[in-house]
Amino acid sequence: QVQLVESGGGLVQPGGSLRLFCAASGSFFRINAMGWYRQAPGKQRELVAAPGSGGSINYADSVKGRFTMIRDNARNTVSLQMNSLKPEDTAVYYCNAQVYGEEYWGKGTLVTVSS
Repeated sequence: QVQLVESGGGLVQPGGSLRLFCAASGSFFRINAMGWYRQAPGKQRELVAAPGSGGSINYADSVKGRFTMIRDNARNTVSLQMNSLKPEDTAVYYCNAQVYGEEYWGKGTLVTVSS
């Protein structure tokens, strides 16, 4: 079993920055992949950032150049640095982990971008 706990959400003005953090705990030897998704009100959950092939990171087009995902394999954590935030970034952000073919989700952290 894997538990994921997100933190770092909150209210920020447009143009501001936030850093989200996700820590994994539980009984596992190795986490295959960790990433971030988000769900805005009335919309489906969508990918924000996740590992791609060859060690690359795939970002949603809407966040490229503004968001940066950083994985710490030794500590089983992943963070998401979000800069130049826009009102349309308002959503619940979820941490995702893939372990031995199983998928796990955190409970999410709310990010609100508003003046």
